[in-house]
Amino acid sequence: MTSHQVQLLFVDIALILFLSHGLGRLAGRIRQPPVVGEILAGVLLGPTLLHGAVSDALFPAGIRPLLTGMANVGVALFMFGVGLELESGKLRGRGRVAAATVLGSTLVPFALGIPLAFYLLHGHSSSNHAAFVVFIGLSVSVTAFPVLARILADRRLGNTAVGGLALAVAAAVDVVAWTALAGVQAAVGGGSEHWLVALTVPFLAVMLLVVRPLLRTLLAPGGRAVPLGPQKFAVVLIGALLSAAATEAMGMHFIFGAFLFGVVMPRTGADAVRTEIHGRTGQVTSLLLPVYFVVAGLNVDLGGLGPGEFAQLGVILLVALVGKLGGTYLGSRSQGLPPRPASALAVLMNTRGLTELVILGVGLQIGLLDGSLYSLMVVMAVVTTAMTGPLLSRVYAKPVDLPQPARERELKPVATNSSR
Repeated sequence: MTSHQVQLLFVDIALILFLSHGLGRLAGRIRQPPVVGEILAGVLLGPTLLHGAVSDALFPAGIRPLLTGMANVGVALFMFGVGLELESGKLRGRGRVAAATVLGSTLVPFALGIPLAFYLLHGHSSSNHAAFVVFIGLSVSVTAFPVLARILADRRLGNTAVGGLALAVAAAVDVVAWTALAGVQAAVGGGSEHWLVALTVPFLAVMLLVVRPLLRTLLAPGGRAVPLGPQKFAVVLIGALLSAAATEAMGMHFIFGAFLFGVVMPRTGADAVRTEIHGRTGQVTSLLLPVYFVVAGLNVDLGGLGPGEFAQLGVILLVALVGKLGGTYLGSRSQGLPPRPASALAVLMNTRGLTELVILGVGLQIGLLDGSLYSLMVVMAVVTTAMTGPLLSRVYAKPVDLPQPARERELKPVATNSSR
């Protein structure tokens, strides 16, 4: 690197952090998730403004690979944190309601996404039509578990019955989404090394049968958490990064390895350690994820979109909203959840945020999305996430007092006037 490139890199990072955290705080002031402001910062620094003059001057070709590397590390650690947050225990006692809601929240938008994909194929060519159709269906079915968790915490709904159910459903939808995305990438990948994808099966076995017990011995021997010193934290980070590298080497995206390493982290007796690990990695990702938003924003060019593309955006938004809101509502109502909590659950499941951005980035990387369609899908992610707060205030201003269920039947209406 030349001295000028070093100077520009430092200036770029400082500018990215300033804008992303500033717009994130501004978004928080208007009761929006900070991720909305951070994504907007990335779009503003991209080619949308002044036909790319700003982005070309601030982020020349020699700097972009460095920023991309930082962004990838941030996304890997973010996905590790997502896996770390997953709790299968949240589904206990809510099996039927949660299962019906998960099915409604995934199958209905996915089914509506299939005709949407064929409609989009008229204006956006793809060499693999089957993978493109599945990917579009997946893209409109996503829920952002981390963003949802923060919305619930900000509105003090995390410990309510509806909040717990929303977290359980979002966690399950996340797992379905990443699994489906792995299948899509495996189908798109080709060449002489395509057989490497088959190594994911023994890799998964090793993670569950070897790595998980070793992590339990390291962090929670005998079911009791031990202090997390710098060396143990370094071991955890090394493991997450190596797991990410392994899936990338097998022809899958590195996010799957990082996510899986978070999933296999010990649960029993390790709550305090997991909380500390999540807090420390969160400090790192808070610095690196804004870089990812800018790298993603460099591929978003709204200035070059014409009337035809904006018409497509309207159709994309319509399918995303009808599929997610309608599917979630019908799924939860089919098991007796009252209308107001079911509406709140539907609104919460419509949150897409950073999870959608990561999936879209994979689609762009493997060639399923072109630049204009990627831009439209990013706008959809921002709009649907921004809608969550206002809609939730409207349909669920006063939470319904549903008891935490010991058995599934307790999730059914407890009073007739609470269902309005």
